[in-house]
Amino acid sequence: MADDSADAILAALLPVIDGLAETFGPTCEVVLHDYRRGEQSVAAVSGAVTGRKVGGALSEIGLAVLAQGGAATNDINYVTRTGDGRIIKSSTMPLRDGAGHVFGALCVNVDVTALRQAGDLLTALAGTPPVQVTDTTFSNDFDDVVDALIRAEEVSRGKPVSSLTRVERLALLHVLDRRGVFTVRNAVPRIAERLGVSRSAVYADLNECRSGEESR
Repeated sequence: MADDSADAILAALLPVIDGLAETFGPTCEVVLHDYRRGEQSVAAVSGAVTGRKVGGALSEIGLAVLAQGGAATNDINYVTRTGDGRIIKSSTMPLRDGAGHVFGALCVNVDVTALRQAGDLLTALAGTPPVQVTDTTFSNDFDDVVDALIRAEEVSRGKPVSSLTRVERLALLHVLDRRGVFTVRNAVPRIAERLGVSRSAVYADLNECRSGEESR
C-alpha cells in the first residue's frame, strides 16, 4: 500500500512540475525524485538548469535527505554553486508515502547567477556579509557525486584517500555514512574502488563505525 500511495503522489505531481517551471521561466528547473530508484532517482524533470535527465543521479542534497530519513524536513531557499560556477537557489521538499516514509523529493532550482552578481555589488556597497554558497554536484551519473565527496575529503585531510590509515579510513566512512552515501545501492563497491580496498573491508569497517555509533 505504501508503494501504491507513493506512485499516486508521483503521478499527481507530474503535471505540477511543468506548471511550476513554466511559471518561473527559463531560469527555473523542477526535478521530481523517486529514491526507490536508487542512484537513478530522477523520475521527471522540467526545465534545464542543472542538466538533469530522467534516470539521472541524486546530488549531495538528496543524499542528505536520505540520511535524515523520517526526520527530513523542507529545506527552502538554500544557495549552491555548480561545477561551472553558476549560482543556484534551490528548495527541496521531501515526499512521504501513506505510511509516512520519505520516498522521494520535489526540488526547485532557479539560476540566480545574474541576480547574485548584481547582489554582490550591492552587498559590497552596503558593507553587509554575503550569503553562504555551497558547492554541489548536479549530475546524471552518481559516480560524479561520489568523486566530488571523495575530493572534498581529500582536500580536508591533505592526502589521497587511497593512502589513509585504517583509523583515518574509519573516520572517512563515518563521514560518508552520515552524509547518506551508503543508502544508495552499489555505493560500497564504488567507495572500495576509490579507497583501494576490498568490498568486504569496507563492509567490515562500516559495520564497526555503526556499532561504535550505537554504543555511544
